[in-house]
Amino acid sequence: MALAAGTKLGPYEILAPIGAGGMGEVYRAHDTRLGRYVAIKVLPASFALDTERLRRFEQEARAISILNHPNILALYDVGTFEESPYLVTEMLEGQTLCEDLPMPSRKALDYARQIANGLAAAHAKGVTHRDLKPDNVFITKDGRAKILDFGLAKVEAVPRDAEATRTVATTPGMVMGTVGYLSPEQARGNLADHRSDIFSFGVMLYEMLSGRRAFQRDSAVETLNAIIKDDPPALQDAALDRVVRRCMEKSPEQRFQSASDLAFAIEALSGPLFAVGPAANTPVAAPRKIGKLAAVGAVLLALASGASGGIWWHSRRDATAPVWIGQRLTGSGIAYGPRISPDGHTLAFVSVEGTRSQVAIMHPGSPNWTVLTRDSGRGEVDHLCWSRDGAKIYFGRRDGVYSIPALGGDERLVLEHASYP
Repeated sequence: MALAAGTKLGPYEILAPIGAGGMGEVYRAHDTRLGRYVAIKVLPASFALDTERLRRFEQEARAISILNHPNILALYDVGTFEESPYLVTEMLEGQTLCEDLPMPSRKALDYARQIANGLAAAHAKGVTHRDLKPDNVFITKDGRAKILDFGLAKVEAVPRDAEATRTVATTPGMVMGTVGYLSPEQARGNLADHRSDIFSFGVMLYEMLSGRRAFQRDSAVETLNAIIKDDPPALQDAALDRVVRRCMEKSPEQRFQSASDLAFAIEALSGPLFAVGPAANTPVAAPRKIGKLAAVGAVLLALASGASGGIWWHSRRDATAPVWIGQRLTGSGIAYGPRISPDGHTLAFVSVEGTRSQVAIMHPGSPNWTVLTRDSGRGEVDHLCWSRDGAKIYFGRRDGVYSIPALGGDERLVLEHASYP
């Protein structure tokens, strides 16, 4: 059943068809009450007799009705027309993400940050998308990313208090979603939670950056097998590749544990999270002593997995790493104790503003830095070193040795009772 122009669905007047698919037909319409253009998705009466299609249609309405975020399609209304249910959503002008692949890394990171923020909002409300892919992300003409199509979403009634341990029930053995973007647990038909969305996000970001699908094979069965067992070729940018691979870890426990942490990591790659004032051309190695942490320093050397004299990273640096000589920072504070990551692509140091000292990082080509730690009240930061794999930065505070993910996240105490003498 195609709706003709001029058909009235309550206060909504159909103007023209936009598209059609397995979940119904979409029309451009005019809201005569509020004088705005909207999109209306109609599930034809014949589809409404299909129990599964009707359930998915109602499920999509429930999912997006509880979400209110600029990076998620907004639902305005629901209704029924001649036994056909319909959804009224905001009208978007632009194109789906799949029509703009591949893209420059800066644009990809901008869209990725927005999508991650949208996912974080959905997960916070107990909604897991379960079908994240480029076709289900819309880019508006003003560059805003919108997550679409929550037809396979799972809505949990209880608040997300234990985000990392809660799961979304799926019928055992049932594979739900689009084959090339499923997580390993979805591919196996096992229980899936919000971290499945993070895996799918990584697959999508890989395609945005490379222009090729991470696990595409000649058949659906081979693709599912690749998702479970294989890793895609590395991306050219080591920092981006590290974020994408953490999203696509086979074990959910090894991935980013929340979309908000993922968004933080992407933000760190995109540019500074904190403004730093007018240029002062302060050298990275500007000397400043805050105090001595002799005991902590000794422990940090041990944690560095064999570091010798603070120059361990020199022998392990990636041959393609940038040259840091002469690199300067922009800011009004002081930076000291620089430590280059094992692959040579990230610089960590102590940033001092007034009486506060924090762990900060920067990437080549940018004069600004990103602060990783927060003013926790645990004292000043000192004695930085990298973990062997470059995934963490260890540092001292007055009450012990801490670690923090190099991609951003919460700092963790790894050794107590190592304090200022």
